[in-house]
Amino acid sequence: MSLLKSVDTNPSFSPRESKALPERLIAGDPAFKTWAQDVAKDGLVHTGVWEATPGETRSIKGETFEFCHILSGVVEIAPDAGEAVTYRAGESFVMKPGFTGVWKTIETVRKIYVTVG
Repeated sequence: MSLLKSVDTNPSFSPRESKALPERLIAGDPAFKTWAQDVAKDGLVHTGVWEATPGETRSIKGETFEFCHILSGVVEIAPDAGEAVTYRAGESFVMKPGFTGVWKTIETVRKIYVTVG
């Protein structure tokens, strides 16, 4: 098992496809694709690529820490207790445990993610 793992930003294998949970859907009909690429630390750390079509959903991190690097598209993240921030290709951000807010995909977005928790 190698301790160095590359993240394939354009994976050739089929993604897991899903939709927003009804209780989290705010607007639109966003569709999600997840290309999970690595799991470590007894299932606590997950890495991969995720894509979403336009729409708005509630984001609730619970106990999860998530690092995101935007590969393409545009999103607006609005914390419940703060100002909305827009992220575009090449930009990165972290949502810490306890984060709640609105995730608005403006243009289909693809990101690298690393979650811990």
